[in-house]
Amino acid sequence: MSGVRIREMTVADIPIVAALERVVYPQPWSMRVFYDELALDSRTYIVAELGDRIVAYAGLLIVAEDAHVTTVAVDPEARQRRVGTHLMIHLVDRALASGARHLTLEVRVSNEAARQLYERFGFSPVGLRKNYYRDEDALVMWAIDIDTDDYAARLSAIRAALEEAA
Repeated sequence: MSGVRIREMTVADIPIVAALERVVYPQPWSMRVFYDELALDSRTYIVAELGDRIVAYAGLLIVAEDAHVTTVAVDPEARQRRVGTHLMIHLVDRALASGARHLTLEVRVSNEAARQLYERFGFSPVGLRKNYYRDEDALVMWAIDIDTDDYAARLSAIRAALEEAA
C-alpha cells in the first residue's frame, strides 16, 4: 500500500480528525481533547493520508518503559487497505525510539478486526475492563519485550508483507 503516507498530526488536522472520530466512535473525543493531547510532550499523534485526504490517525503515550496506544481510528471507507498496519508500525517505531520495552492498549471486545491487527503485532489479552466504553467492555492487551530480536523479526515480517501487498 505505497499510497499510504504517515506524518505527525498538527493542530490544523484536528477538525478533520475530530470529524473522523465522530464517524468511527460512538463516544468520540472532543476537539478539545485532541488539542490538549497534542500539547503534551509525552504523547505522539500521527495521521495517515491516502492522496491528500486524512483517512486515519493514532496516538501513543510514553511512560518510562511502557507505551500505551491511546487511539487508532481508520475511516470505514479506507479499511482493508492496511492503513492500520502502517499506523501500528509507526507507533511501534516511536515506542522503541523512546526507549519503551512494552506496549499496551484497550480494544472493544467486539472489535475482531482490531484485535487481529494487534495480535499480529504481538499483543496478547491480559484482562478485561468492565464497561470501559460505557456500552461495552474493553480487552486489555500487552505486547511485552518489543526491544528483542524476536520482536524485530516480527516487525520485519510485517513490513515485508506490506511491501509485497504494494
